Amino acid sequence: MGYKIKEIYYTIQGEGYHTGRPAIFCRFSGCNLWSGLEKDRDKAICKFCDTDFWGMDGKNGGNFSKEELTDMILSLWPKDINLPVFLVCTGGEPGLQMDEPLVTYLHKKKVEIAIETNGTVKLPTGLDWVCVSPKADADILVTKGNELKLVYPQSENQPGDFEHLSFDYFFLQPLDDENQMENIKACVTYCMQNPRWNLSLQTHKFIGID
Repeated sequence: MGYKIKEIYYTIQGEGYHTGRPAIFCRFSGCNLWSGLEKDRDKAICKFCDTDFWGMDGKNGGNFSKEELTDMILSLWPKDINLPVFLVCTGGEPGLQMDEPLVTYLHKKKVEIAIETNGTVKLPTGLDWVCVSPKADADILVTKGNELKLVYPQSENQPGDFEHLSFDYFFLQPLDDENQMENIKACVTYCMQNPRWNLSLQTHKFIGID
C-alpha cells in the first residue's frame, strides 16, 4: 500500500513562521476530522476547512511508494541549487500516512521536512519542523513542536488554552469567512494585548498563488 496524495506542487509558503519561503507542498489525501465531502460538512469536527484534500486527482497526485513520491518531489525543485529541498507535508491530515520509512528516505535525499498537522495523531520521529493547528472539539496529542498556529476566532478553542504547551512560536491566523476583516482586526488586537502571539496571514490568497 502506498502513500495517497491529493497534489504536489512548488510554491511559496504563504502563512506562519516560514511565510515567503519557496517550498514543495505535498498534500496527503484524507483527514480524521472531516471526510472532505460537502455532503458530510455538518458532521465534520472541523467546520471551517477550505482545502480540497479528497481523492488523488490533483496536480501530480496519485498513489506512490516512498521512492516514487520522493522522485516526484525532487523533480519539482529548481535544478543545480545548493540548498536542501524544503518540503511541507500537509493535507487533510498528513500524520495519518507519514511514517518513519518515508522520513528516513526523504532525509537520505537531502529533503528538509515540515509538517502541518491538526495534532490529533502521533507523528513519526525525525521531522525537521512541526506546525500544529488545533481544531475545535479535537483533543491534540502533539503537545510540543516548533509552531502552534491557531485559526481565530474559534468558540471552542481560546489562545490561552494552548500557552502551556511546548512550542517555540505561537501564531493567530484570522478565520477566512464572511467576517474576515473583523477576524483580522480581532487577531491584531489579541496579538498586541498578548505579545506571545504573532499574527499569521494567508498571504498566498492575497497574491493569488496556491
